[in-house]
Amino acid sequence: MHALLVVAARPNLVKIRPVLDALEARRVRCTLVHTGQHYDQSLSDVFFDELGIRRPDVNLGVGSATHAQQTAAVMSAFEPVMLEHAPDVVVVVGDVNSTIACALVAAKEGIPVAHVESGLRSRDWAMPEEVNRVLTDRLATWLLAPSADAVENLHAEGVADARIALVGNVMIDTLITNLPRARERDVLERLGVAGSPFGLVTLHRPSNVDDGAQLRQLLDTLAHIGRELPLLFPVHPRTRARLEHLGTIDGLQLVEPQGYLDFIALQESATVVLTDSGGIQEESTALGTPCLTLRESTERPITVSEGTNQVVGTDRGDILQGWENVKAGDVPARCPALWDGRAGARCAEAILGGGGDPAA
Repeated sequence: MHALLVVAARPNLVKIRPVLDALEARRVRCTLVHTGQHYDQSLSDVFFDELGIRRPDVNLGVGSATHAQQTAAVMSAFEPVMLEHAPDVVVVVGDVNSTIACALVAAKEGIPVAHVESGLRSRDWAMPEEVNRVLTDRLATWLLAPSADAVENLHAEGVADARIALVGNVMIDTLITNLPRARERDVLERLGVAGSPFGLVTLHRPSNVDDGAQLRQLLDTLAHIGRELPLLFPVHPRTRARLEHLGTIDGLQLVEPQGYLDFIALQESATVVLTDSGGIQEESTALGTPCLTLRESTERPITVSEGTNQVVGTDRGDILQGWENVKAGDVPARCPALWDGRAGARCAEAILGGGGDPAA
């Protein structure tokens, strides 16, 4: 078998490593394609280095653009590469624009698509990622689900059992593998939080950072928490551009984006994580760190029902109530089934087996 695996953004790199390793361990020939959707070194190249992923065989270099322009650029660049390599399967991960673009190109050419992290649903169609993940699942041949609720979503949408595999969470494979190395990092000392409580903040979603009034409201709320608990804020390039227009931000320690290992070390040591990232909801659950999700919905509800996550939205009162719950110890440390470090192997077994549930 020849598999063509697609990555585009740094969360994709965290997810693809276990699948790539598992396929190559089973003597599958793998071609790794990077679409270049994330082109900033701090958001891409450093992850290749830290995770030990081999350099892509092909880099499409599409860069940034509007959703339509970026999706079209990926499709145009990916089609000749796919036709040249003629893979037996195209493996896509997550829910970024490159995910749907490459799945659509493969489906039109009649090449099977395996979607890693299938079945996640926020039911919020204002999120571009929701559109991407739903449409990718409609196109995919094999739907590799991270959790039981994702399988239930696919069943409700009429997907046949033979196309669904409950594999577990590939992000947690990477976390488990790299956690010992992360604990050896000196990031806590470098950022001045070693041995003392602190919170960790990330913001990057357009709904939170593009509207100046909305961003200011969130920052004011975070600053209120920051008067009780020092907050570290590794600033995404998208967010930094917005912050420059808002002036001084009290109560937040702004730092540069962190590499994968350093960020995992920060997550594990934090008192609380405040984020609008989907993957961080999962990582904080696996690490047992309370998480406040600054969104109105989540495509990962299992992190709430079986993890450490609270979806608190963007209202000041709800965010502060979530923080009170954390202080009161009302957030138990727990982790969903099959988040055990073997999801990549289950993905490979499902792809090679042509479907079926390797977790059964």
